[in-house]
Amino acid sequence: MAKINFGGVEENVVTREEFPLEKAREVLKEETIAIIGYGVQGPAQALNLRDNGFNVIVGQRKGGASWDKAVADGWVPGETLFEIAEATKRGTVIQSLLSDAGQIAAWPTMKEQLNAGDALYFSHGFAITYKEQTGVVPPDNVDVILVAPKGSGTSVRRLFLAGKGINSSYAIFQDATGRAKERVIALGIGVGSGYLFETTFKGEVTSDLVGERGVLMGALAGMMEAQYNLLRKRGHSPSEAFNETVEELTQSLMPLVAENGMDWMYANCSTTAQRGALDWKNRFRDAVAPVFEDLYDSVESGNEARITIEANSKDDYREGLQVELDEIGNSEMWETGKQVRKLRPKK
Repeated sequence: MAKINFGGVEENVVTREEFPLEKAREVLKEETIAIIGYGVQGPAQALNLRDNGFNVIVGQRKGGASWDKAVADGWVPGETLFEIAEATKRGTVIQSLLSDAGQIAAWPTMKEQLNAGDALYFSHGFAITYKEQTGVVPPDNVDVILVAPKGSGTSVRRLFLAGKGINSSYAIFQDATGRAKERVIALGIGVGSGYLFETTFKGEVTSDLVGERGVLMGALAGMMEAQYNLLRKRGHSPSEAFNETVEELTQSLMPLVAENGMDWMYANCSTTAQRGALDWKNRFRDAVAPVFEDLYDSVESGNEARITIEANSKDDYREGLQVELDEIGNSEMWETGKQVRKLRPKK
């Protein structure tokens, strides 16, 4: 484990150089890794682990689309694909990768099948951090660990196939065997992490929920809508409004920021853009700072967890969700986006 200085703060970081894949395989050579859930993170982590040479099985409710997807991905019913209870029983590392609501529903079944010395693995701190609300309270005789890739399952798999890796955090909630640390690092390397940085279950879920509701999704979508609507209101065409709001951001600027940082971006744009961005940056920062304070307080208090659990527990949640998603997808802004994407030059 290396100490890396991030902006003047030293953090514990693990890289592939100090913990290579061969070492991860050695640590987990006697383990059977059971991936529970084949929806968002499940496929990527299961396939990456399988491709990296680990012993992997999948647990999924039979008869649904996710079961069929697992079969299509080469998991064999009765050999490497099982119902959730059976996969949990067979595994020594149980990766609980169901949705947060799915974990709550499946926990009574999974808990019955855990054995002493097993490792219970999460990619989100939600179920454990809010255990009073979720009811997910692990027994004392299992390791409870976390590897949280900083991206969607699609990104985890794409970066793996490209020979790269996604940054992940790791945490240990309970070390029952004395092997929790080597297990969690080995699993982090196994699922394809580029590097791993240390956190806690609470730290992961708090930053994750704030990030999703903030810059990564909620704030980003809200700001896009505000700018697009303003440009349309002031007489700009849908194509012009979308290109200046979304297309240039996602296709041109963000890849460069990812490669070089925002200061580089400012230094390598026109002087007009440079001056304007620097002058307006702080106004936007100061305007949204109170909203972020409210957001963090809502997450830290458990209010966001309560809202999520209550919403996801409704029988008609998926139908209601689709209505909300259709409202976005069918809006002028994102209908315009569909047309703009079609016009992108083909490779």
